[in-house]
Amino acid sequence: QVQLVESGGGLVQAGGSLRLSCAASGRTFSAYAMGWFRQAPGKERDVVAAISWRGGIIRYADSVKGRFTISRDNAKNTVYLQMNSLKPEDTAVYYCAADRTLSSASLDSGDYDYWGQGTQVTVSS
Repeated sequence: QVQLVESGGGLVQAGGSLRLSCAASGRTFSAYAMGWFRQAPGKERDVVAAISWRGGIIRYADSVKGRFTISRDNAKNTVYLQMNSLKPEDTAVYYCAADRTLSSASLDSGDYDYWGQGTQVTVSS
């Protein structure tokens, strides 16, 4: 089992940047594939980015390609999401997720077993 806690959310103006962190605890954190997802008010949860066990495989949703960067530091048990050129449509609660069974980096939320509590990101126009 693994426990996840997101942080770094807040209010930012359009065009600005924000860096989210996901601190993990549990057994063999480095063996887990990790993902970032988001959920806007009244909408379903959607993928943002995913990263494999060793960080060698990274995938992004089309809506964030070129603007967001996912990374991980296994020594710190932490996964990051650097968000640049933020847009109002990026406003959502952002969730960190983990799964030990994934050998790559899935963009399907159903493939992840563990979730954090979420952190709010609000982008003003």
